[in-house]
This record gives sequence, structure tokens and C-alpha cells, in this order.
Amino acid sequence: MSMKCPHCLVDFHEGQTRTVLGIGYDADGDWILRRAHCPSCDRFVLHLAYGSASGYQPNSRIATGLTVTRREILVWPVGSARPPAPPEVPPPIAEDYKESCRVLDASPKASAALSRRCLQNLIRSTTGIKQGDLSTEIQQVLDSGKLPSQIAENIDAIRNIGNFAAHPTKSATTGEIVPVEPGEAEWNLDVLESLFDFYFVQPARAQAKRDALNKKLADANKLPIK
Repeated sequence: MSMKCPHCLVDFHEGQTRTVLGIGYDADGDWILRRAHCPSCDRFVLHLAYGSASGYQPNSRIATGLTVTRREILVWPVGSARPPAPPEVPPPIAEDYKESCRVLDASPKASAALSRRCLQNLIRSTTGIKQGDLSTEIQQVLDSGKLPSQIAENIDAIRNIGNFAAHPTKSATTGEIVPVEPGEAEWNLDVLESLFDFYFVQPARAQAKRDALNKKLADANKLPIK
């Protein structure tokens, strides 16, 4: 199984370095510590998990692994395996994204609330749409036809994966913490990353190229491009 190292953000095959350390048993189930060792940065990645044991150490109730994992949390390094928002992203939007990533493992519900608010702020600051609830604002962005088809499909899926019809609060009050569907919080962050690239990174790179070309044209006493 491949994973991205939360320290250096390099992918590596976790299965080659994973070690399971049994901790014990309580009312929640059998507890283990999963340890992976990143070969790129030579650092440990530690996940704490509990569930149903696949076996026990001799003469003990200390698990050697789990057949069913009820919960798994990244405990080291503290934070997120996701990269920070690109420097081109405005600070208020980047801060919401950063906080959403930081709390993802501890509380997917809180992460999703922050990422919905981040998405709404991004839409309002970049598209000039008529403000409403998040669902209608997403629809206005789609109706504009300005997004590439893949990004458009992904942002539309936020409403479907999040089951906005059953949880209208997600659209009307974006920052409120409400139940989330499996994978919803992660999907929101994936879509935000693609929107960051489209709305902020690519235009900044294009502008930098135009500025460099105009400087060359100016040095040659030629008219700049518009």
C-alpha cells in the first residue's frame, strides 16, 4: 500500500516498512500502534488505531493486528499529510484550508465544515456570482461554463457526496459542524486543491510569463503584449 509521508510528502510503499505494536484492550476494543518508516526522510509515521484483533501475543490480550479497524488517527507527525495551500492563494482562504487539513484525522466533521466555508469564500472572491447558499452558488459557477469539465464535475460532486438534500445546513450555514459521509471531508479538500490551481496558481504563472516577455520586448524597444 502506498502512502504519502506527512513529513516530506514523498510517496513510499508503506507495507515494506510497517510494524504493528500491540498496546492492549479496553471498552472500545483492541488498540495498536502502526509504525511506518519513510525511506526518503528517515522518519517514523505513527497511527493509533483500535478495532477487532486478528490475533494476540502469547498468553496476553495484546493484539498483533486488526481485522476490523474502527478508528485510526495520525499521531505523529502532528498535522496533515497534505501540502500547504500555494502561496498565490489569499491568506484568509489558505488559513481555512490549513485548519481543515489539520483537523481532518481528529474530526472529519470539523474539517468538512471548514472546507465548505473555504469553498464558499473562494467562489465569492473569484467569480462575482450572486450570493446565496453554497449549493446555488456552486450551480451558478457551473452555469457560467468557465470551469474545465473535470473540475466542474468534481465541484458538483461536493453536493452529491455531502448529501446536501438530506443535510441542507451544509449549504445554508457552511461553517456548521454536521454529520459527514465517508470520504466527504477528503473530497472537499481534493476539490479545493484543484480550484486553487485553476483560480490562483495558473493565472499567476501566466502573468509571470507575460511580464517576462514584456520585459524582453521593452528591452528591444517593441510594444508589449496585452
